[in-house]
Parts: sequence; C-alpha cells; structure tokens
Amino acid sequence: MMLSIPIIYEDNHLLVVEKPVNILSQADHTGDQDMLTLLKQDLKQRYNKPGNVYLGLVHRLDRPVGGLMVFAKTSKAAGRLSKQIAEGNFEKIYLAVVRGVPKQWEGQLVHYLKKNPKLNKVSASDHRLSGSKKAVLNYQVLASRDGCSLVQIDLLTGRPHQIRVQFAAVGHPLVGDQKYGVPTKAHVQIGLWAYQIGFNHPTLKEWLVFNQPPPFKRYPWNLFAGILNNGGVIK
Repeated sequence: MMLSIPIIYEDNHLLVVEKPVNILSQADHTGDQDMLTLLKQDLKQRYNKPGNVYLGLVHRLDRPVGGLMVFAKTSKAAGRLSKQIAEGNFEKIYLAVVRGVPKQWEGQLVHYLKKNPKLNKVSASDHRLSGSKKAVLNYQVLASRDGCSLVQIDLLTGRPHQIRVQFAAVGHPLVGDQKYGVPTKAHVQIGLWAYQIGFNHPTLKEWLVFNQPPPFKRYPWNLFAGILNNGGVIK
C-alpha cells in the first residue's frame, strides 16, 4: 500500500514534502517503509519512468519526527544543496514542545554530542570529548501551558538527535520522547516538528522558504493550537 505523502513543492530539480511521523527518512535494517523509497516509487509511477529513478537524500529527520524535507531530483541539485547544508546556509526551523519552562525564554544551547552506535543513543557534554561533535541551536519560548512550553528552534548544526538530546541535557526533555525524555504512553507523539526550511534554489539561485504547521488536533500540539493559528510563530 502506497503511503500518501503531501507534496509541498516540486520542479525539475527539487521535491519538498511533508514527512509523516514514524516513517524512516532512509531504509535501515528494519525493512520498514522509508521516505526515499516511497518517493522514488511515486515519481516512477507519476511520470511513468523506466528503470531506476534518481532522488537524492540531502538531510534527514528522526523516525518519530514529522515535517518538511527536501529531496534532490538531480545530482547537480543534490550536490549544491549538500554544500549549502555543510556551509550553514540551509535554514532549518523546528517547533518543539518541552517539559517545564526554560529559565531564559530565548538563548543558545551549545553542547558536544557523542553517538553510541550500538545503542543508537547520543550523549551530551559541556566540554569537547574524544569523538564528539559540536552542536549549536538558538531557541525562543513562544508560550507555556500545562507544565509544557512551545519552543521555536533555529538549528545551526545538524547532529543526530540534536534537539532532543540538547533540551534533555538542560532539564527540559521533549514531550513524548521515549528515548531521551520521561517515559510516556506509547501513543503520545513526540513534540518535535520540522516547521520551516529555507535555502537557495540549486539552479535559479532564488531564496526559497517553505513552512508547514504541525498537526494542531493531536497532543501535544493541541495545547498551543490557538497560538500557532494566530501566527505567533516564525521570524
């Protein structure tokens, strides 16, 4: 059964989509559905393409996280988008619902993250450790309600599990994060959403910005639906 993936924008070089929650970005050992395979199948069917379809994965979202992803339909686009990401010229804005209220309503988090591949888990340190990578994000608290806070995040580095690990490290784990947060009921969705992306079009050189709101009707986003609907987000 082909999963329906909302297409936000498409041209000859780009494919911008909304990744559903709990779908892999790329195939792994589980054999579960993944975005790259599903979108290749969709392109093959829609355009009646023979043989293999090219689609470049230029960034990833964690499996439980939904929101915007951009894929490259040509190798030229893939190379140029990857370069923008490497040089820090690719804007990634997230929304998160965290437990508690950060003391500072806006600021910057800087940690050194180290991944344990066997456990698929990342640890955070205030100091550089052997094998660790620097992780930086800027954040702004938009609202607080029912012991939770809605936070807008400008992700400056793209480390694995970065937002989840960094907020857990400062005592404000994401709601619904089974790996780094407080154990919750399995059906509670993680409070993290890829809300906005911005980048230079790989051939037109125009700055493109796309945004897609989280599912307002689902917890924990429903705590802040009025705020989001009233345009209280986005810089």
